[in-house]
Amino acid sequence: METLNKGQIYNGFELLEERNIKEVNSMVRLFSHVKSGARLLHLENDDNNKVFSISFRTPPMDNTGLPHILEHAVLCGSKKFPLKDPFIELAKGSLNTYLNAMTFSDKTMYPIASQNHKDFMNLMDVYLDAVFNPNIYNGPESFMQEGWHYELNNLEDSLSIKGVVYNEMKGAFSSPEQIIFSKIEESLFPDTVYRFESGGEPDAIPELTYEQFIDFHKKYYHPSNSYIYLYGNGDLMAYLKFIDEGYLKEFDEIEVDSEIHTQKPLGAMNVVEEFYSISADENPKDKTLISKNYVVGNSNDAEKVLAFTILNYLLLGSPAAPLKKALIDANIGKDVFGSFDNSIMQPTFSIVVKNTNVESKEVFLNTVKETLEGLVKNGIDKKLIEAAINIHEFKLKEADYGHRPKGLVYNIKAMNTWLYGEKPWLQLAYEEGLKNIKRALESDYFERLIQDEILNNNHSSLVILKPQPGLENEKELKEKARLAEYKNRLSKKDLEKIMEDKARLEAYQNKIEAEEALLSIPLLDREDIDKDVENIELIKLTQDDVDILHHPDTTNGISYISLLFDTKSVPQELIPYTVLLTSLLGKIRTESYDYEELSNLINIHTGGIYSKLETYATQQSHKNFSSKLVVRGSALIGNIKTLFNLMDELINKTKFDEVNRVKELIAESKSRLEMNIFDQGHVMAARRVNSYFSPISKFIEITSGISYYDFISDLDARFEKEKENIVENLQQVFSMIFNKNNLLISITSEKSDFETIQREMVSIVEGLSDRTLEKFQYFFERTEKSEGLLTPGKVQYVAKGSNFKDLGYDYSGSMQVLKTIISLDYLWNKVRVAGGAYGCLANFSKNGNFVFSSYRDPNLKETLKVYDAMPEYIKDFNVDEREMRKYIIGTISNMDAPLSAFMKGDRATANYICQITQQDLQKERNEILGTTVEDIRRYSHLIDEGMKMEYVCILGNEDKIKENKDQFSRLIKVFK
Repeated sequence: METLNKGQIYNGFELLEERNIKEVNSMVRLFSHVKSGARLLHLENDDNNKVFSISFRTPPMDNTGLPHILEHAVLCGSKKFPLKDPFIELAKGSLNTYLNAMTFSDKTMYPIASQNHKDFMNLMDVYLDAVFNPNIYNGPESFMQEGWHYELNNLEDSLSIKGVVYNEMKGAFSSPEQIIFSKIEESLFPDTVYRFESGGEPDAIPELTYEQFIDFHKKYYHPSNSYIYLYGNGDLMAYLKFIDEGYLKEFDEIEVDSEIHTQKPLGAMNVVEEFYSISADENPKDKTLISKNYVVGNSNDAEKVLAFTILNYLLLGSPAAPLKKALIDANIGKDVFGSFDNSIMQPTFSIVVKNTNVESKEVFLNTVKETLEGLVKNGIDKKLIEAAINIHEFKLKEADYGHRPKGLVYNIKAMNTWLYGEKPWLQLAYEEGLKNIKRALESDYFERLIQDEILNNNHSSLVILKPQPGLENEKELKEKARLAEYKNRLSKKDLEKIMEDKARLEAYQNKIEAEEALLSIPLLDREDIDKDVENIELIKLTQDDVDILHHPDTTNGISYISLLFDTKSVPQELIPYTVLLTSLLGKIRTESYDYEELSNLINIHTGGIYSKLETYATQQSHKNFSSKLVVRGSALIGNIKTLFNLMDELINKTKFDEVNRVKELIAESKSRLEMNIFDQGHVMAARRVNSYFSPISKFIEITSGISYYDFISDLDARFEKEKENIVENLQQVFSMIFNKNNLLISITSEKSDFETIQREMVSIVEGLSDRTLEKFQYFFERTEKSEGLLTPGKVQYVAKGSNFKDLGYDYSGSMQVLKTIISLDYLWNKVRVAGGAYGCLANFSKNGNFVFSSYRDPNLKETLKVYDAMPEYIKDFNVDEREMRKYIIGTISNMDAPLSAFMKGDRATANYICQITQQDLQKERNEILGTTVEDIRRYSHLIDEGMKMEYVCILGNEDKIKENKDQFSRLIKVFK
């Protein structure tokens, strides 16, 4: 890495500081743009997945969600790229590996990532022009579309409100967890900007004016208030030159008052009570949430931030967590979790108990106080401390953040201090702080932290979120009455103005983009796309009659082990117990250890062990599939023997006799599923609709959808009466799955470590039973064709699907291009832009299942009509070569997302199980690259036939669904 000279100016940027941060393997440089005052942080390293972002400090001034609406709207066209939606054009036609924008409590970030230099420059150009030269000044259309506007089709109609962010936040505030975390910040910071919901409270969003919206951009979206970030192995000097000459040289430095003020300690605990909606006939018992919350220091204290991250896990996250255990044992609630938020200037720590009652408030507070005092007085188990530190150190060094680029995660960590005037690398250079924290193994480090920052804390709050039956219906009626009263006050001229504004918005949304505007978005050539699919090496061998798959890769000395057990030996009526089993493994006792000891050993010696149920379609059919209960673990090669010993303990020696512990974990599973239903409603609806006609989808729905939630809810409700039977079923499923004849082993490791792994894995195989097991064939009858799933939520998730193989069609890679076209063109324009839903998507699977779904959608019948009209759109589809190339590039971008070593091994294993060969993958890629307009048009009949099957599932607001009950063959209440 080249060393630059401090104080020297490079393409308009003065180098303020340069240092090597070994924790992130980067040379880190801090610059200031001389003319505009923009700040720039550069992390140079060998990562080819380059990241750029520009962020602004955007303190909200009220609950209208102005920063959030602006985040959406600035990406709706700009001076250099005068389209309605360049963001979606980039999503269609770039090789991006990340493309998004994010609103936090006090900042707005615009990050992109790409492995292709030309693409990276294009993305950077579009984003910089969007934030500095947006089209929002040309008229209020993007504000109306993304924020809110009145809807009135004719003078006699009722007045209503629509808007993308408006509906997004209605969906978000359907979740009691979202509400309580919003109220936590409000309760702790009554005098600062953190008392406001930067995303927007649905009731407050319509108070925002276009003038306020414009003024906010003028004030805060200036380079002097910006934080630019560059990461990876790219050409720094080329980037600096481009940013300076293309944008920043046009600006002079100004004073931007965006300072975040410190909240003074509150002294007495601030108590806040709030309500959330449940169904009118739903029992409110055991549905309250209570949280005790603390402000703990400042974000620039990197050691304390890391220590509290570890302490949160130690107290409330680990299976051995003593505070969580004490609260559960006190029978206060059915789920307990912690939260440490260090994304704001004054971090907060929260202890949340869910599924409780208001009457438990004092017991909750006393249990928290007494447990923490006991830990301080008697000391925390050193094994627990060692476990919590080690698991966090492992994850920090592994730096595997899944599909989110690690460069982006480092950016977010940097902003946690940089935004408040501190060095941006404070939380990246963690070794010194971790070294100090490790002294806790021989001192009272964490005990003092608890005493000083929690027990002696004079800046705390208590938030009580109570269920109110029918609250959402009451609010809806009040809103309708308010709008009716407002409409009555308006003159005919005023009403005509609302109708004219709506017509203007629709004209804006329906406007066909000028060819010149489309050509302004830079586009890669076909030569920029790799023609060949990456060949992930996978070596198959057999040892002790067990098949082993090895993916050799560079893993920084970490070995990833997956034990995949076929579950077809479980009879059909016990299928849901396989998933319950994954929720229990490692969290209940074994022959050798109680669950606290087991948890500590796993965290001390490994990178974690977890289990899940995976379902694989075989022979590219939705009728033939296999399911595997996967037990996964990771460890440094020096700990591989211990990893295998601990995995052996889980799969051979788990005991189910502590029935109260089983009961606790069932209740916790129910709670977490409830959170997931609100957050992933589109996934739940799509799974459900596919389950009507597809055996594999029926299996997936039984094991991860609404059916599985019903199963867990039923077990929770009748546990005391049925506990012996429940435990017996678990034991039976356990013995049916963990058998040598069911086992496939997948390993991702350094090539040099494989021999050691082979030698140590013998203990796993030897401990398993090898008795012959019966294999069951599962038979699922076709069920309902249309269901309405009723919740107290404020929005809908609308899904409709079918199976094209049942209709006589074969899979082709061109269907993935069709998916891109439908998702990012047709559905985006009809369901999101015009309909006001927050999201929409299409999916076509190799097994034949295809489904369309919407996310946080205010509509119901209107969205179904959009799906039904799709065949006509596809039949008339007609674009030129450049547009077709755009769709193809966007499709390839999704396929070529960078994968970690473990993810590559996991994908190769899945392809092996599904009998997908390298030739199959190459054929699919060739079909994508060769997709023509005629190929797309041919799918019109397929979609038409599928939509005429009328398989529909809508999860959402109970009143809205009941108003449209004629659409459904049955209605089902989700929450009892």
